Amino acid sequence: MQNDISEIIFTESQIQKRVKELAHEISDDYKGKQVTMVSVLKGATIFLADLMKNLSIPLSIDFMAVSSYKNTESSGIVRMIMDLRESPENKNLLIIEDIIDTGLTMHYLCENLKTRRPKSLKICSLLYKPARKIKEIKIDYLGFEVPDKFVVGYGMDYNEIYRNLPYIGILKPDVYRRK
Repeated sequence: MQNDISEIIFTESQIQKRVKELAHEISDDYKGKQVTMVSVLKGATIFLADLMKNLSIPLSIDFMAVSSYKNTESSGIVRMIMDLRESPENKNLLIIEDIIDTGLTMHYLCENLKTRRPKSLKICSLLYKPARKIKEIKIDYLGFEVPDKFVVGYGMDYNEIYRNLPYIGILKPDVYRRK
């Protein structure tokens, strides 16, 4: 797997440092409140686990699964695969996402959740790829900006592989071009 990575852009220690900083910001902002963390499956699960271990506020978690990718490109069509198990009404929702690039998926999620009357709705994304932006998205808590390259590791995959890498790296293009 490691031979398929052209460059490590964020090491495990850089990621953990930034996750702790984000957790401190979130804990300060939600002091005295409970938050429901809504993790977008599957890519955000490692980020969610590390983030919640560092939070000092009462929280619950729920999950949503959506799909908009075919191989390495966004299809532009967002499909809901799995919805929340609990009602988000009157809750402080914090969407936890691994990466926002075009913004189409996050826009869809936010519009969907707003119709269900949460008390508040904010976004925490580990990565943002501004070069691919189609929809403007306000990211309340951001880990890192990344170049317009296909990244894997720390929960992010290509065809379900590479999620278990402890760092974030750029996948060599010949890996996904040969499929």
